[in-house]
Amino acid sequence: MRNETMAIHAGYEPDPTTKSVAVPIYQTVAYAFDSADHGAALFNLETEGFRYSRIANPTTSVLEKRVAELEGGVGALAVATGQAALHFAFVNVADTGGNIVSVPQLYGTTHTLLGHVLPRQGIVGRFAESDQPDAIEKLIDENTRAVFAETIGNPAGNVCDIEALARVAHRHGVPLIVDNTVATPILLKPFDHGADIAVHSLTKFLGGHGTTLGGAIVDSGRFPWAAHADRFPAFNMPDASYHGLIYAERFGPKAYIERARSIYQRTMGSVLSPFNAFMLLQGIETVALRVERHVENARKVAEFLRQDGRVAWVNYVGFADSPYYPLVQKYFGGKASSLFTFGIRGGHEAGKTFYDSLRLITRLVNIGDAKSLACHPASTTHRQMSAEQQRVAGVLPETIRLSIGIEHVSDIIEDIDQALARASVRPGRLEAAE
Repeated sequence: MRNETMAIHAGYEPDPTTKSVAVPIYQTVAYAFDSADHGAALFNLETEGFRYSRIANPTTSVLEKRVAELEGGVGALAVATGQAALHFAFVNVADTGGNIVSVPQLYGTTHTLLGHVLPRQGIVGRFAESDQPDAIEKLIDENTRAVFAETIGNPAGNVCDIEALARVAHRHGVPLIVDNTVATPILLKPFDHGADIAVHSLTKFLGGHGTTLGGAIVDSGRFPWAAHADRFPAFNMPDASYHGLIYAERFGPKAYIERARSIYQRTMGSVLSPFNAFMLLQGIETVALRVERHVENARKVAEFLRQDGRVAWVNYVGFADSPYYPLVQKYFGGKASSLFTFGIRGGHEAGKTFYDSLRLITRLVNIGDAKSLACHPASTTHRQMSAEQQRVAGVLPETIRLSIGIEHVSDIIEDIDQALARASVRPGRLEAAE
């Protein structure tokens, strides 16, 4: 099936008992066992089924199957938030003493997770100087457990060369984990280019309406865990908590995602509620259409900004002079993301005035809603980072991040125009303009 069809049908057929066409919300904590032996088989991971909604739920399972099919993976795990998904994705491969090598252009909270939280648990985040493969390779050593990148950096807007990063990671026997939140599988399927694990904040474009938190990890099923047993003993040695089960042997291509569910979801419990799973499924049904409009609107807004003398710079990878333009053609078929940044003349204070003057575009820190959104990263999402860390991540003091929605593009541009007009008023004349 194509994207538009998978987004509506994947993972579910009308319920055989009730004939329900919509996915039911299974608002239940636990599930009845046929017998003691049936319960034991479920808890021993010997048979498929549901035992407790902290581990799996029928509504959430439909969401997992749909996201996995959209990405072309063998399985997925849906969790409470995108950050929970990233946490599980990292700790599932890295124990104490391991490290994750990452590009520097990251969402602020992801940088905090790798740079401050995981090190307290004995897992080190190593940040390369750039998103180039040679910069990544310099940091890989015998304790590296994965290479990590955002396919499109938030808010930097950089586009990572997935194939090149995958070659580097695989040359050293480690998987490439990517956050595909901004691109979505509508614009990019990273498994087709060598990535091994994809992570999503379902809160963003896939959910699409700013109502529901959620995250997902998707397993390509292609990384050979058994071939790298020394580096990844957790997948290849008996698990005492499951009576000696060996994940690579029991689950084969699904070893990664089944271990994430059995170990981390079961014991740490970052659970996505069935109602939230239902809400996210509603959003996914229209994601292909929304992304098409997002991309079209963003191009027109970026072109408007670039031609406006009040604007100092526009970082939009859809422009032919962007260093990432060739990668946009290669990976996205020329369709640049609707997330981009710009700065207006006048620096930080002018940028603040512009931001405060927006009327239609909403000021908040989310992205990917149907509505257009704006953020000042230096004072919000990346506030905990130093000025140098912000710069490397693509954040300047005057940077405004736009997530262009699906409203009529003329209304979006008119709001930006009036905010630019207010921000461009010379000092001492703002009261007169009001």
